[in-house]
Amino acid sequence: MQAIKGKTSHHLLRDFRTLQKKFWGRYFWARGYFVATSGNVTDEVIAKYIEMQDVEPQDDPDFKISD
Repeated sequence: MQAIKGKTSHHLLRDFRTLQKKFWGRYFWARGYFVATSGNVTDEVIAKYIEMQDVEPQDDPDFKISD
């Protein structure tokens, strides 16, 4: 993982000069990383989940709160 993060940061900083100014003397990636499995979920379900991350939640007109 360290090699992947090192290579990608090198390439990004080389290809996008504005990033060099912003990250001068700092780390591009966080020190750690996270790995998890998705279990028995299809690639389509994961793709749909990712697509919905930037979508504002819609109010459900049938949702009611009762005392």
